[in-house]
Amino acid sequence: MLVVAALVAPVTATAQVGQPPGWQSQSQSGWSVGGGRLAWTAPAPVPPGGAAVEFWDGDRFLGVPRPSADLRTYTLDAVSVGGADGLEVRLSGRRLDVEEPAPPSVAVDAVLPALSPAGEVDPGRPGRFSTRTGEYALDPVAVPGYPVPLELEGVVVAPVDAPGRRPLVLFLHGRHATCYEGSVVLLEWPCPVSAKPVPSHRGYLQAQRLLASQGYVTVSVSANAVNAHDVLDVEAGAGARSALVRAHLAKWAEWAGAGRGSAPEVVRAAPVADLGNVLLVGHSRGGEGVNRAAVDSVTPPPPGGGFDGPVRWTVRGMVLIGPTIFGHNPAPDVPSVTILPGCDGDVSDLQGQLFVDGTRGVSRGAALHSALYFVGANHNFFNAEWTPGQAEAPASDDFPVSWVDAVCSPGTATRLTAGQQQAAGATYVAAAARLFVAGDRRVLPLLDGSGVRAPSADPVRVLAHAVGGARSAFVVPDEVTSAGGSARVCAQVSADPAVACVDPAVSRPSPHFVRFNRIVPESGRFAVALRWAADGEVGTVRPGAPVSLAGSRELALRLAVPPNTAGSRFDVAVTDVAGRRAVLGSVVVDGLPATARLSANWAQEVRVPLPSRGVDLRRVAGLELVPRGGSGQAWLVDAHGWAPGLPDPRPVALPRVDVGALTVEEGDSGTRTVGFPVSVTGGGSGAVRVFVQEAGGAGYVEQVVVVEPGQRVVEVPVRVVGNTRWSFDVRRSVLVKAVRGVVVGHHVDRLTVPNDDPPPTIVATPVADEVVEGGTLVWRVTLSSVADSNFTVQGRAVAPEGVELSTTDVDEVWFRQRVSREEPLPSRALSSTGVSVTAYFRAGETDKEVFVLTAPDAEVESVERVRFDLAPLTPGVPGVSVVGSVVDGVPGVR
Repeated sequence: MLVVAALVAPVTATAQVGQPPGWQSQSQSGWSVGGGRLAWTAPAPVPPGGAAVEFWDGDRFLGVPRPSADLRTYTLDAVSVGGADGLEVRLSGRRLDVEEPAPPSVAVDAVLPALSPAGEVDPGRPGRFSTRTGEYALDPVAVPGYPVPLELEGVVVAPVDAPGRRPLVLFLHGRHATCYEGSVVLLEWPCPVSAKPVPSHRGYLQAQRLLASQGYVTVSVSANAVNAHDVLDVEAGAGARSALVRAHLAKWAEWAGAGRGSAPEVVRAAPVADLGNVLLVGHSRGGEGVNRAAVDSVTPPPPGGGFDGPVRWTVRGMVLIGPTIFGHNPAPDVPSVTILPGCDGDVSDLQGQLFVDGTRGVSRGAALHSALYFVGANHNFFNAEWTPGQAEAPASDDFPVSWVDAVCSPGTATRLTAGQQQAAGATYVAAAARLFVAGDRRVLPLLDGSGVRAPSADPVRVLAHAVGGARSAFVVPDEVTSAGGSARVCAQVSADPAVACVDPAVSRPSPHFVRFNRIVPESGRFAVALRWAADGEVGTVRPGAPVSLAGSRELALRLAVPPNTAGSRFDVAVTDVAGRRAVLGSVVVDGLPATARLSANWAQEVRVPLPSRGVDLRRVAGLELVPRGGSGQAWLVDAHGWAPGLPDPRPVALPRVDVGALTVEEGDSGTRTVGFPVSVTGGGSGAVRVFVQEAGGAGYVEQVVVVEPGQRVVEVPVRVVGNTRWSFDVRRSVLVKAVRGVVVGHHVDRLTVPNDDPPPTIVATPVADEVVEGGTLVWRVTLSSVADSNFTVQGRAVAPEGVELSTTDVDEVWFRQRVSREEPLPSRALSSTGVSVTAYFRAGETDKEVFVLTAPDAEVESVERVRFDLAPLTPGVPGVSVVGSVVDGVPGVR
């Protein structure tokens, strides 16, 4: 799930992956198009990462292609396009299929934030225990939909002579290459005999050793099988990674009880793990995986997902490092810390922010959800096995090495070294363990936005904000009904500049505004945009109903300002229902160091004290933000009443919603409505937002559906239209995300309507099949009937009877546009090249022309001919041949 891991890595592929039999290449920037299948071949391997490689046709998202084992060729089936023109390959906002010029180096005044005061405790200091390291490998576990079982392998680092049962910390790495042979990396599993597995699970040993020294038993598990095959998984492997994590936890639960005698030696040598105190740590797609494991542990999924054993453990918290969150469904009642790398070149939209924002209003709000912005950190270097100079396999910096960036290029004052980044990562993983598992509340200010630091992470600047922890919601923009003055309620996801929080043309406007499955617009997601032209232009915001802030000590606001701005100051005031007004104080926010390539419009937490008198804190009706200074802009993400301390999150088993899959027959006529399978398990009430893809993939129909107590099915009606026109199989996605009172497991699946109609046949008619050299040969290709999908007819040059046209008898531009990586010289028969002609029929079209643009010359020649064997790239349809003749341009010569 989607890098720029899309950097072309410094490795060389050893083999080209061939095209399927019968394919003809219509190559533009590496594209092959036809028969409902698209393929694109990169000039060098594209390293796999957290973000997904995507195919687009202009502004239309086509899908996520599957990679070849050598990471060169990417293929997408059952897709309808009108040709190679307009096709794009994107990865984390970058084009991969064209030579994009390196973005200009932008000079910015990138000033590092000042170091915050030190906190009361420093969780990055080693503990008193020595440590022991070892590994285990168990029988793999089968997961539905995966062609091979998932390996159960882990590296254990545990304390020596630590008394009693010890908490367990489990690490799950993200999506990376799975095998390597010399300098070549591969994405397949099992590895070929000549290749070695990439040991991604050994990349967190520094953090494991720190935790083990402090008394935790740690294990980091391998997920290569998931990584090699998750592109075939509609939810990008989230459920499979959850099954893998839970299978390991089930083993540890056995080893903590009657099965200890059969445990691997490294486990028997470690203290007994306390499965009632588990912390999960996930990096990249591993972050979404452990989040799903937490959901599945609190609210078990329906049977058949790959692990159906009893839950004999309790997940106390999570650390999510540069995570993906394709599903936008965080575990609302399991505390979490999300690390956002400021120079992430892989998951560069910092979508992991939704592990914080997406929890608001879903459950009781007792669990703390914290985001930590690491200035200058990249994506890969949190894992030593993804870090050049430390890794066993080939490794690279995920931030594009071709970019000269004032903030993120290595060697700048803001970019971190691998050592600095890994030390800081280990420190804040230990902070989460100490808070969520050990219950040391002294660590809380490091994570909740209180503005203190852990010196062990120096010189890394770590900024924090949080929601949950029983804060009192005041201004939650999803529920704001009015704003005025310099403030307006804005849509986080909209294509309309008049209502959007930021210009929709900005590719990465803010991690708070990340799209759900590229859906635009999306209802129910708002913020408050502030824009002022002069000092004192007050912005007012009113919640939908008066709010009680009684019991809160301070008002916490999450405010974002443009990067590289300094000293944005706001006076903050509140009013009650009686109109009484209290000025709470002033806050100052400095923009984060960034260039236009970074998702740095991240909201920082600022607080002002609430008064003990003067306004009725039980009935607060409005918030005022008064900018001081010249013109400017800012975004208020939310505001909460804050008090010290942290309540017990007490996770509850909310009703759970899972999306199924459905295949129905098309039929020859009529329209019928089918019920898409969306199941509900558990008790209680809530609501979900359902998105149904429209026919043709043009957009989504969105609705909020209420889940009632005892309900077992969410009604999702989908219309199916029958006809007698050929098309590709119809596939439409249905997606669900939680609104309130529920959790969502399997968030997406598809309705499939297989085509049951024969494809049209073709006829080719000469329009100009004999021309003087320099003229244009033309044939009209006609379909016997209208099709509902784009239809491709293509033909390669074959040897005709008589003298054949050569590569220098045709226009040079025409030739180059129709053949991949071939030159006209030396002159040779067209049939010896890969040149082809193609007729692309968009849905509903029945007539197209194919042509050959010939070139004149001064030579005296006999009649020359060219032949193309035209055939649809749809199996089972007969082809036709066309022949053209070219007459010498010298008068009197035939």
